[in-house]
Amino acid sequence: MTATPNTVILDQVLALTTLFSADMARSDNELGLTPSRTHLLWMLQTGGPQTQRSLAEAMSVSPRNVTGLVDALVETGFVTRETHPSDRRAVLVTLTSTGATTMSRMHADHEQLADDLLRDLSPERRERFAADVATVTATLAKLIAAHEAER
Repeated sequence: MTATPNTVILDQVLALTTLFSADMARSDNELGLTPSRTHLLWMLQTGGPQTQRSLAEAMSVSPRNVTGLVDALVETGFVTRETHPSDRRAVLVTLTSTGATTMSRMHADHEQLADDLLRDLSPERRERFAADVATVTATLAKLIAAHEAER
């Protein structure tokens, strides 16, 4: 069967996704993390200390799931649980110095990878590529939402 131009592009995107996933898994493994734990750390890095409830909502997972993630991150020294300053029933999850250093390094690695990947594209091609990726991402999100609505 002959591939159409669109399926060739889709296959390239899937290959890129596979490479990114493998690279992220390697990086997470080196740090003793999982994708879910890394996601939680990124949320703390970008949003500051948060309650477990707000983390669960933002990650679209159950509070019990977040409790397990936070337990593991506390045990490995990436986060702490601290008393909420205005709600004595709530607990804030906060990056430790180890967690903050790790996330700073991940951010720097992220920036370097972006520079390395896009180095050979002119500013105009980067702008067009960003717009095209945004369009494809939005279309995929709509297709997924429509599929979910049908179920």
